[in-house]
Amino acid sequence: MLRLSKMTDYAVVVLARLDESEAGGVLTAPGLASSTGLGEPTVAKVLKILAHAGLVEGRRGATGGYRLARPLAEIPLTEVIAAIDGPIALTACVDNAAGSCDAEARCPVRGRWDPVNNAIRRALSGISIADLAGVPAIVPHPEVVTAARRRAIAAAE
Repeated sequence: MLRLSKMTDYAVVVLARLDESEAGGVLTAPGLASSTGLGEPTVAKVLKILAHAGLVEGRRGATGGYRLARPLAEIPLTEVIAAIDGPIALTACVDNAAGSCDAEARCPVRGRWDPVNNAIRRALSGISIADLAGVPAIVPHPEVVTAARRRAIAAAE
């Protein structure tokens, strides 16, 4: 199972909250911690990583804090994952990396994971943080749709 770390999830939450901020889009780490329900040390750590990756900008001074470096729609999920968790890959033998596996010399699938890893990266790069931060679409249960269709057909007859 492919699973993102909690820190990546927290980073998405922090970025989404920064997008909602007022006062010129600048929020402090304590303010973000308060508004997201995350611990202040965790938020500070996430902000430091995101700033190092160029996803947020820090401002010093009395009106300082953090703001988005660019709109959420321009930040692909892949950038956040790579900033927090490192390269996106299903296996340790990503991009023909040598020396990362004890069985590498005898491995029958060595280098064969690259197309899979690339496909995952392409799929995730098509999802922006704005897509994740938006209001989730409510998809009705199939039985509800069927019942609604039956009523519409009956009403039309």
